[in-house]
Amino acid sequence: MAKTFEESLDQLEEIVRKLEEGDMPLEESLALFEKGVKLSRDCRDRLAKAERRIEVLLKETDGSISLESIESEDD
Repeated sequence: MAKTFEESLDQLEEIVRKLEEGDMPLEESLALFEKGVKLSRDCRDRLAKAERRIEVLLKETDGSISLESIESEDD
């Protein structure tokens, strides 16, 4: 099952905390760093997809407001 964005971010924060403590063997630190990079890329990709899906408020020339969806590349 895929993790939610929040779960991935929490896991990334935990990895950063462990790496900042600095009391792990080098190989374990490298493995955690690699996992952190993957999680970071996943979070960045999810944010980019969410950004493309955000509805944009457009002000019409008569002052009214309408909604326009930004089409995602996946559609």
